[in-house]
Amino acid sequence: MLEHRHAVELRHAYRLMNHGPTVLVSAAHAGVRNLMAAAWAMPLDFAPPKVAVVIDKSTFTRGLVEASGRFALNLPCADQADMAYAVGNVHGGPEGLADKFGHFGIGSFEGQTPGLPLVAGCVGWLECRLLPEPQVQETYDLFLGEVVAAQADARVFSAGHWHFDGHPGLRTLHHVAGGQFLLPADAVQARLPA
Repeated sequence: MLEHRHAVELRHAYRLMNHGPTVLVSAAHAGVRNLMAAAWAMPLDFAPPKVAVVIDKSTFTRGLVEASGRFALNLPCADQADMAYAVGNVHGGPEGLADKFGHFGIGSFEGQTPGLPLVAGCVGWLECRLLPEPQVQETYDLFLGEVVAAQADARVFSAGHWHFDGHPGLRTLHHVAGGQFLLPADAVQARLPA
């Protein structure tokens, strides 16, 4: 109804659309690994699958991605909300934590890409090869990647669909602002009109 409409400050306009799952961007290079949270990530293409993620210039993870040419998008779940918020608010690298994985007790494992750390306990993992676009990266902090391997927790993702019923702690996190996350709720099956 029109009477429920109200103006939204432009500085908060992004929050109207920012409901995609929070991802943890992990990367490693020359024996150094790091992890950061990113709320702005999205799929770009089907075949081959491609993704986009914003990685700010000030992050240590960005240097690892640029140096190695690869990164992973890990999809944390409700049970990992505190950890996801912590790694998104603490700087890594020489000026910050030397190893966020170790400091926060975050388990990791290697997927199909040698040396690329994946975050244990997540419900989805996308291993990506960086598609270098230096001007886009420098101007917009936007990184493009081709997904070269993907895995998911079969308890909540199978046959190409999410199904969270019976697993509230495994629901994906959707950051809206200031440490507040939304969780996906009931599914609605749409039908074409007759």
